[in-house]
Amino acid sequence: MSPETLSTSKEVMKCLQEILQAEMAGIMRYLHYSFMIMGHNRIPIQKWFRDQASESMMHAVAVGEKITSFGGHPPSFSAEMKESNVHSINAMLEESLSFELEGLALYKKLVALAGDDIALEEMAREFVRSETEHVEEVQKMLRSSK
Repeated sequence: MSPETLSTSKEVMKCLQEILQAEMAGIMRYLHYSFMIMGHNRIPIQKWFRDQASESMMHAVAVGEKITSFGGHPPSFSAEMKESNVHSINAMLEESLSFELEGLALYKKLVALAGDDIALEEMAREFVRSETEHVEEVQKMLRSSK
C-alpha cells in the first residue's frame, strides 16, 4: 500500500466513523421525536419519525459493515445529539433539517474521498440521494400551506 493510499484510507475510515456516529444519533433523535409528538396529527407524524429512525439504522448497519470490511472498528457511541427540548412539531422539524444537512455533508465528503473504490462511491452516492430527499421533504413540511 502506498503512503498516499494509506492516507486516503485513514481519511475514509475517519469519515465512515463520523457517519456511523451521526446515524446512531439519528436513531435516538427520531425515536425521541416520535415519543414527543402529541395532538391530532400524532399518528402520521410519529410514523414518519419512526421511519426515519429505521432508515438511520439501515444506513448505520451498511456503514458499520463497510468499516469492518476495511479492517476498522466501528465506534460504539453516537455523535452528540443536540436538542433544544422544545417539542413543537416545527422545532423538531427544524432540528431534523439541521441534522439531515450535516449528514448530507458527511456523505458528500465520503463521495469525494472514495477515489477508485467504486462500491464505496456508489454507496455514498445512494446515501447522498436519500439524505437529499430527506432535506427536501423536511423543507416542504416546514412550509406553511396557503
